[in-house]
This record gives sequence, C-alpha cells and structure tokens, in this order.
Amino acid sequence: MSAKVVLASSSPRRREILTEMGVDFEVCPSDADESSVNESSPKRLVKELSRLKALPVSASHKDSVVVGADTIVVKGGKIYGKPLTEERAVEMIKELRGAWHFVFTGVTVAKGEKHTTFVVKSKVKFKPLTDEQIVEYVRAFKPLDKAGAYGIQDEEIVREYRGSYTNIVGLPKEKLAKTLAKYGV
Repeated sequence: MSAKVVLASSSPRRREILTEMGVDFEVCPSDADESSVNESSPKRLVKELSRLKALPVSASHKDSVVVGADTIVVKGGKIYGKPLTEERAVEMIKELRGAWHFVFTGVTVAKGEKHTTFVVKSKVKFKPLTDEQIVEYVRAFKPLDKAGAYGIQDEEIVREYRGSYTNIVGLPKEKLAKTLAKYGV
C-alpha cells in the first residue's frame, strides 16, 4: 500500500501535476510566512521556502508524506515572485522579454522526522512581445498567482524552454517521482 500524500500548496497547477503522476493526495495548504525568509541565492531561497511550507504541515500529518514547493523566476540576478497587481505583472513580463531567464523550483518531501529537499532549474525565453501584447496577455490570463507573471502553458508568450516543463509549471515531476518512491509512494 502506498503512503498517504499531502500537498502543502493550494496551487491548481501542482494539484494537476500530482494527479497526472497518478498520486492519490489531499491538499493542506501551508500558511507559512514567506516574508520571514531572506535569501539572495535563488537555490537557497526556494529550498528554504519549500521547507518552510512542508515541515509544519508534516508535523501535523505525521503518518503522511508531505510535499511543499516554491517556484521563482530569475533574470540577471533579479528574483521575480508573484506579482501583486496587473501593473506589476506587465512590468515583470517587459523585464523578462528578449533574453533567457531561469525558473527555480524548490521541493521538500517530508515524513515524520525525515525530509528531502531539492531544486530543479529550467530556462525559458519569451517570444518578441510588444507592450500591447503584454498588456493583452495579462488582461486575458490574469497571471497574478504565477511566479514571473506567466505560465509556460500559455503559449502566447513563450518561444522556447530548456529543462523540465513541469518544473516551469511549478512541480518537477521527474525528480519528484524518484523522491516520492524513496518515501514509499
């Protein structure tokens, strides 16, 4: 029998990925205060944020395997989280267009006292976009709940990517599947 899995996230995209993986899970979003984490290294930041989300949920679900994750976008050393407004979303996409940027997802898998944390990094390049196309995209897709203000699945703006597609969506299923197997899932 497979271990019970709890997703410490309310992200519909992460739920979709776990479902595609055939994982039976329940959702228990973390209420972690992400503002308490102050890291300038993208890898350390997403690792710490994923732990901050997973470990408290794991403490209250001791017999379950808990998955916590955090995704950020990075270009030129600048970290892009989720935009709070449509105006900020437009600014972010304008800053990201025209060059490759990186997507980092940190994942923590925890059960009881044991936990494993890893980071997956992918690259994305946008299509050449006009300011008007960017504004139209933000109005149509409302990407305020996405790091970097876009979704890889929104083909309107992404030209190409390298690395794990599901990492860019928010949960790298290839590496996650191997880790979950170690926890009996």
